[in-house]
Amino acid sequence: LAGKRADPVSENSKIKFQQVSKGYGENQVLSDFDLDIHAGEFFSIIGRSGCGKTTILKCINGLLPIDSGTVLLDGVDIGKLDQTKLRRQIGYVIQSVGLFPHMTIGENIAYVPHLLKKPKAWIAQRTQELLGAMGMGAEMLKRYPSELSGGQRQRVGIARALAAEPQILLMDEPFGAVDEITWKSLQKELSDIQKAQSLTVVFVTHDIGEALKLSDRILVMDQGGIQQLGSPQEIQEHPANVFVRQLVQG
Repeated sequence: LAGKRADPVSENSKIKFQQVSKGYGENQVLSDFDLDIHAGEFFSIIGRSGCGKTTILKCINGLLPIDSGTVLLDGVDIGKLDQTKLRRQIGYVIQSVGLFPHMTIGENIAYVPHLLKKPKAWIAQRTQELLGAMGMGAEMLKRYPSELSGGQRQRVGIARALAAEPQILLMDEPFGAVDEITWKSLQKELSDIQKAQSLTVVFVTHDIGEALKLSDRILVMDQGGIQQLGSPQEIQEHPANVFVRQLVQG
């Protein structure tokens, strides 16, 4: 299925946009927008600022109400779901991380599992596992965000997003503020976790190289519209138009 537009009735659909429109005042960002994201795929969205990338993420977890159309999660209209429960079931990572400064690293990671009333022993084990997967030791548990480097805070942000075992992970330019060495390490750790847990990842980036390296499919957007949707190989070898070609060639 990689590299092809999803069938409208695909049983492999995890997230589906059907004729979705979303605007901010007179600025129409999405108009009759259709998209099908497959279960278990690493799906990247790339485009210039203001093209609708972050809007798509926030429509998936209900942070932004859509003006018209439908967003489906496992075939269910998310508008009919309890929005608080919906967001607790979807991991969300942003560039600024947003850790709670008054909580330790352990408390930050355990926050959503505690809200979901997971057993304390399960939470403790899950927290340790995620720290290990992010290349961090147990000594970090009692530290506070202010004591960590930018790369360490980003790792904790990813661990926190994964703590409640979500099936979907939304990531909005998560590596934009870290150095190149940390960036490459985080990419590998994220890729390993995604494959091991069959996570559906929706990844917003401005870096075409990052998208080509990590993704099963890439959505190239401009001014709220789809310029091309395909596998990294298709995007590189068969750019749909001048915009995509210039993006790939840098």
